[in-house]
Amino acid sequence: MSSRPTPHPAAAPVAAPGAETDIRIELPDREPVAARLYGQRARGATVPLVLHFHGGTFVCGDLDNGRNVARLLAGAGAVVVSLDYPLAPKAPFPEPIEVGYAALEWLYKQRVKMAGKGARMFLAGEEAGGNLAAAVALMARDRAHPPLAGQILLSPMLDPCAGTASLRKASGDTPNCRWASGWQEYLACPMNTTHPYAVPGASLRLAQLAPTLVLVGQDDAMRDEGMNFARRLSEAGIPVTRHVLPGADNWPDALYEPESSGCAACEATVQQHFREFFSAAPPPH
Repeated sequence: MSSRPTPHPAAAPVAAPGAETDIRIELPDREPVAARLYGQRARGATVPLVLHFHGGTFVCGDLDNGRNVARLLAGAGAVVVSLDYPLAPKAPFPEPIEVGYAALEWLYKQRVKMAGKGARMFLAGEEAGGNLAAAVALMARDRAHPPLAGQILLSPMLDPCAGTASLRKASGDTPNCRWASGWQEYLACPMNTTHPYAVPGASLRLAQLAPTLVLVGQDDAMRDEGMNFARRLSEAGIPVTRHVLPGADNWPDALYEPESSGCAACEATVQQHFREFFSAAPPPH
């Protein structure tokens, strides 16, 4: 099920997907953060620019775990900066999203050099990284900067209290499943469960967010909450494209296992969804 705006004609040029470079981002009043740059624009071209957050249930994962999705995004024509954000329990909420927002501001200042004049900016993330992408999108709206053209959420962890059928099936009704354990470490104290930046799936105000692409797998633990979030965004007037991918085996694990090809049989389909989303996204307000 999807609703998709008319493609934007300025999105034709694409980045060369082969380039990958480790970088360090200097952030004001914070320690530098590591990141990996994917893709390279041709001289004179303008391409999508993406800040990407890897998966890992908030407590694990690194730049190698973000490689699969970042390569798919770059292969769809974007320049991608994948962020090695701080992990819980050492850095619980809100530290990862504050670092993410600061990195987004840094990327906005670099946008012309990295992606060309008028480059449109996107957020993307899988699993726990999908939570961070959604949270940073909320922050960007509330702080009225920087302008975003879209957010891409793959099997996002959005609500620790969701208790959906897809999550129960994946966890076998085990109370101490890895997702629950990750949430416990990330939220740190019970009061955080009511904060919309910590739990975007429970946010009461979703209006004025950027257009959104939500992709989940058929047997995905995060399938139901991802689709529920997409529905609520649509009801709030946000242009949303959402797909349940029947060939997405072993999601969300396949998205961030370093030895995996990424999405196996559905890899080409996912990349095509990225490409169409980039083309359809309007200029940011």
